[in-house]
Amino acid sequence: MNHLDVLIIGAGLSGIGAASHLERDQPGTSYAVIERRDAIGGTWDLFRYPGVRSDSDMHTLGYRLRPWDDEQVLADGPSIKAYVEETAAEFGVVGKIRFGHRAVRYAWDSHQQVWTVDLETDEGHQQLTCGFLWNCTGYYDYDHPYAADLPGLESFGGRVVHPQSWPDDLDYAGKRVVVIGSGATAVTLLPAMADLAANVTMLQRTPSYVVSVPQRDSAAARLGRVLPRSVAASVVRWRNILVQWGLFQLARRRPAFVRTAIRGATRRALPEGYEVDTHFNPPYDPWDQRMCIVPDGDLFRAIRRGSASVVTGRIETFTPEGIRLTDGTEVAADIVVTATGLSLLAFGGAEILVDGELVDLGSRIAYRGVMLDGVPNFAYVVGYANASWTLKADLVSAYVVGLLRHMARHRFQVVVPELDSDVGSAPLIDLTSGYVQRALDTFPKQGDRGPWKAPHNYLRDAVMLRFRPRAERALRFHPQGWNDQPAGLPTLEPNLLKGGHHGYR
Repeated sequence: MNHLDVLIIGAGLSGIGAASHLERDQPGTSYAVIERRDAIGGTWDLFRYPGVRSDSDMHTLGYRLRPWDDEQVLADGPSIKAYVEETAAEFGVVGKIRFGHRAVRYAWDSHQQVWTVDLETDEGHQQLTCGFLWNCTGYYDYDHPYAADLPGLESFGGRVVHPQSWPDDLDYAGKRVVVIGSGATAVTLLPAMADLAANVTMLQRTPSYVVSVPQRDSAAARLGRVLPRSVAASVVRWRNILVQWGLFQLARRRPAFVRTAIRGATRRALPEGYEVDTHFNPPYDPWDQRMCIVPDGDLFRAIRRGSASVVTGRIETFTPEGIRLTDGTEVAADIVVTATGLSLLAFGGAEILVDGELVDLGSRIAYRGVMLDGVPNFAYVVGYANASWTLKADLVSAYVVGLLRHMARHRFQVVVPELDSDVGSAPLIDLTSGYVQRALDTFPKQGDRGPWKAPHNYLRDAVMLRFRPRAERALRFHPQGWNDQPAGLPTLEPNLLKGGHHGYR
């Protein structure tokens, strides 16, 4: 059985970022990256549907340690996958990845002070042990996309596909395509398929907020010509962080104003007389659900050209020729794409046990959005729902590497967050979207006060995770053999950041 200092689960954006931080800031650490697929990229290797792209700007979706230097604001999936691969190569991570390994069980043994990780591979069952386990699997269920209840689907005479398992042989040229859904995937598919299809209809039950952003960042390009690359990248990244933060705060504090502004921009982007309030005026406030971002208004341009359309209503039943709505409208289709959402899955679906006892994730409280109460030597990454995923992933990477460095320096073997009994709980992910609400009970909770409360705010997290207060009573450090010693060992209080990339001295 192989033993490692650190085991990282997942070779997507989060996992490659975690490994790159280890290589840069904690050289000499023995580690491996476990990846169930046969390639780097995670989500960006899984999704292959037409037009797949980011819905966050690449200057914040890219890594802080290797800035995105293209002028594209929203990059296509293959470009993002290539960027992650290049990052792994640059930091020497590729040789540490074990492809085709699926982690199914994590078991912590307090006596041995190690994790035993059960893996499924093509060669059969394997085990690894590690001192510290770092879960970077994201939160999508890769095997089971969400299957919405679609009445009469079996009577449809055409082809039905899901974006998560896009078939390579799907020929939609000259076909009538209906995309069911109104989220990020649907608004991406509509303009991407409109050029080849006879027509594409987005059939939605409830509208989403759709906001157009420029595809090229001219200001970033100008800065790149007059400033060193690293300086320009940092300036653009911070500009975008502050703008996004400001817009989110404005949406939360003055939702009516933001709703009116978005409606006005949408009305101007669509043909005169278009039914904006029917198709692009959601019944909820901005950022109650994640907003849909479109580059250069491509969705609106497709509608203006007449190659795409939006229909809002409820499905009564599928028919051999298409879909009938409850108001009697018939929507003809040769191909139906069910972009009705995804299924969430905590920590890749692996079982987690501590000393033989199964950890009920839904009853655990997250410590600083990084660790779990009562689970030793374990960290995870769940990015922001209201900003770029990698912003949080980068902060977590710097924090965890600093934590490992601190433990090595002071000869601590175990770190575990300990929860006060009177801490209340709330959902970890603060969105009302259906795909989030369906899975909330299977994910850890956040507390009602620090350090258990997740601010969902990069600026606050940056302070909390990189410039922490001295007293950290909730985080307990223990030396080797602590399990055999009397309870109540003193807690070492980590120092404030004094240089470097982490929050420990």
